[in-house]
Amino acid sequence: MRLPRPSYGQSLFLLATLPLILAVGAIAVLIAVQSDRAATREIAALEQTMIEAKRRELQNYLQLARTSFITIYGNAAPDDAVAKLRVTQILSAMVYGTDGFFFVYDYDGNNLVAPRQTWLIGRNWLDLSDAGGTPITRTLIDVARQGSGYHSYDWRKPSTGEPAQVLTYVIGLQDWQWAIGTGVWLDDVLAQGDAARADVRARVAAQFRWIGAIALAALLLVFASGFLITVRERRLADAKLKQLTQRVLDTQEEERGRVARELHDSISQLLVGIRYKLELARRLTTKGDAAAAGAVDGAITGLQSALGEVRRISHDLRPGVLDDLGLGPALRTLCEAFEGRTGLTVEFRTVVFRNRLDIDAKTALFRIAQEALTNIERHAGATRVSVRVFGHRRGATLRIEDDGRGMAHATTGSGMGLRNMAERIEQLDGTLTIAAGPGGRGTVIEATVPLSHLLTPGTKSDGVAPAPTPQQPDLG
Repeated sequence: MRLPRPSYGQSLFLLATLPLILAVGAIAVLIAVQSDRAATREIAALEQTMIEAKRRELQNYLQLARTSFITIYGNAAPDDAVAKLRVTQILSAMVYGTDGFFFVYDYDGNNLVAPRQTWLIGRNWLDLSDAGGTPITRTLIDVARQGSGYHSYDWRKPSTGEPAQVLTYVIGLQDWQWAIGTGVWLDDVLAQGDAARADVRARVAAQFRWIGAIALAALLLVFASGFLITVRERRLADAKLKQLTQRVLDTQEEERGRVARELHDSISQLLVGIRYKLELARRLTTKGDAAAAGAVDGAITGLQSALGEVRRISHDLRPGVLDDLGLGPALRTLCEAFEGRTGLTVEFRTVVFRNRLDIDAKTALFRIAQEALTNIERHAGATRVSVRVFGHRRGATLRIEDDGRGMAHATTGSGMGLRNMAERIEQLDGTLTIAAGPGGRGTVIEATVPLSHLLTPGTKSDGVAPAPTPQQPDLG
């Protein structure tokens, strides 16, 4: 399936908005990533600070509990059952807050104290693990054997009956082979972290909404500006098209009038003269007069003149030498005709011709030269004219110079002729300059076509014109 090709306005709109959309998207992603990283660091630091506070709190609780029974423990033997009972009673009575309590396990895994969860007492829990597979009792005993330490796992919270993460601190009574500890639940810490993360996500979403709103406003502004510019340019283009259409019609009418005058003033008169001479020859032939042959000769001479006029008019309309031999010979013929018609000397210079210009460039430069020479003939009052065509690294240039009245004749003839020159060269993406000659005398007209209108060697002059190597090219 062939996709529809976007119009010029759509392409221009995409060209204007696509970089904006990409830039806004990149900024939004960068802000989101940076905000998430910064929030992650801040939340991690906050959680770590709160956990450290929880650890110090646990140490204080264990220190208070140890103070309550240290005298009994210090004066008792390892197998003093009475002392052990008194310590378990003391620890069972020490509850705090809603969920705080002390627990005791012997090193075999038997629970001795669990005041808020009495169903644990008297049973062996050595292989107990939480729902995630984290060992509980065995790890607590290992930590107690080393003296003291922390352990975190999931445990049922007494106040809610739901599993939650708990942080415990354990110390070991090595003489009695006991592990004594307490714990605090971290759900409040995790809740604060989750709330902070949710707040970050909300802020990022709000930033995205603001960025989206700004981008939408910018896109609407670009669209409105582009629409206004497009409407304005279309109006200007329509007006220019109307002017160009009228100019084309005026040019056609002017050319038709010129051809009609040429036919009436030259061909028509010659043909009328030939008719009279042929009628005279017929009458003389009927009478047997010997002067009939002279009348026929005069008619033949008139026909030759008429044929010459036809060739001249045809050459003015479209010189065949331009298509057959190229720009150089056509310009040389034009200059010779100008010399013969005006008596002015024309200095014509060019390079070796090899038909290297495409047909559009040849036609445009020839017509520009034709217009310029006509303008010089009618208005300049010059005594010398120079026509030069040459190639260079930027393309090809036609330079016409005279020693006439200077810019005065250029402004005098700046109507249809100079407009035609400018439009012809503009269609080729070239340049046309009209300036005063050296010392302010005369006028210099330069028409330059770019390299894209120079054909590579071996290419036909009516083919597509690729750019040649940047050397001085041959023209034709």
